Amino acid sequence: MPETIKEAYIRKNPKSAELYPRFQELFPSGGPGHDGYVAAPFPISIARGQGPRKWDVDGNEYIDFGLGSASLLLGHAHPAVVDALTKAAPLGSHFGAPVESMLEWGERVHNLIPCADKVRFVASGAESTMLSMRIARAYTGKEKIIRWESHYHGWHDYAMPGNLPPFDSPASIGIPQGAVDSVIVLPPDLDTLERTLAADNNIAGVITEGSGASYGTVPLSPGFLEGVRRLTRQYNVLMILDEVITGFRWSPGGLQQRIGIDPDLCTLAKILTGGLPGGAVAGRDDIMRVMVQTGDRQHDRHERVLHGGTFNANPYCAATGNAALEIVASGEMQDTADRMADRLRVGLQEILDRSEVAACVYGDASTFHVYFGNRSIEGMDASTLKNTPPAIQTAFRQALQVRGVDLMSRSSGVLSGTHTDADIDQTLEIFDGAVKAMVEEGLVSHG
Repeated sequence: MPETIKEAYIRKNPKSAELYPRFQELFPSGGPGHDGYVAAPFPISIARGQGPRKWDVDGNEYIDFGLGSASLLLGHAHPAVVDALTKAAPLGSHFGAPVESMLEWGERVHNLIPCADKVRFVASGAESTMLSMRIARAYTGKEKIIRWESHYHGWHDYAMPGNLPPFDSPASIGIPQGAVDSVIVLPPDLDTLERTLAADNNIAGVITEGSGASYGTVPLSPGFLEGVRRLTRQYNVLMILDEVITGFRWSPGGLQQRIGIDPDLCTLAKILTGGLPGGAVAGRDDIMRVMVQTGDRQHDRHERVLHGGTFNANPYCAATGNAALEIVASGEMQDTADRMADRLRVGLQEILDRSEVAACVYGDASTFHVYFGNRSIEGMDASTLKNTPPAIQTAFRQALQVRGVDLMSRSSGVLSGTHTDADIDQTLEIFDGAVKAMVEEGLVSHG
């Protein structure tokens, strides 16, 4: 009998298999810092990366479409980022005080992101959405945040309601009911939004993943964001645009620049730091002023948003952030990534059509998504699009991995400005082989 996808995966990764019991012994489920680090029968342990490629502990090479959970528009170990970190390292990692590089970093954000009158750095993307919600509540004096079904805004308590189906319960246990009650989960529908805003005068803001749920796995309908902007203005609530993924990737000024929309607040991370930990909230001057310290004891204790964080805007992240933003400001990296992604999406769909497999490829900017089970996603809801059977998802990713390609999550990925036409050609060849292997094992159907 021919070797199965799973058997090939196990055969090619003996050292990763050997390491996994040690991970499991020390970390819950074997994940040292993220649920996404857990996989069956074991995850691949990575040793290094360069440009659009990475290598695992067994020496296997991959064309990488995960890119540090979409943080590496510049690819792995970009020379300018490495140089910036190398120069910053001997000067000290943290001082708990302003550093000139922090100022330069903030100025770059201010100059690139249209809504960024003021900027506040945090330590992660999740922290950026959490702070943006606090700012919205403080500025408006209202308590509730509207969010859309299946959109991802991090792992904190206020982001968990509505993240995963069924949407009427939080995506995690341990979330207090008070946090759940402060979040209104809606399907992404403008009529529903307007009815909700008209009926409830205790809504502080509406937060939206700019790309649609999970970097576009569930796309937004044309004109949706413009409609959210119109309704939030009409009902005097804040529009929070979550640009953790789209920021600097969709354009140098993010999605807001690309489509010409002006949110009240936006959240940033990932590309912001050149791939190191960090994030930011940016927004209108009058809104961000709720964080201002005046020296008045009454005001500073009871009338402003308190925000700390030991490693916010640390010198290392400021250094790599400056290096990254200097490069992305030209738009060349985005243009290359978008062009490569378009080639990849077209090529993947041609292979699926030629193989007569019931699947489709879609995406925007430098992303791509493969959905197995239908030739179009038209009319499909979030519960369906985000619920491809785990066996298919696992087999697809492993079939690609054993041939030299890795994805970001589920059956999707992102591209960098370092991917080349040769990388795309090789990926399409690998994808063709992976699809054939899945057909042979009866994992995907014709239709």
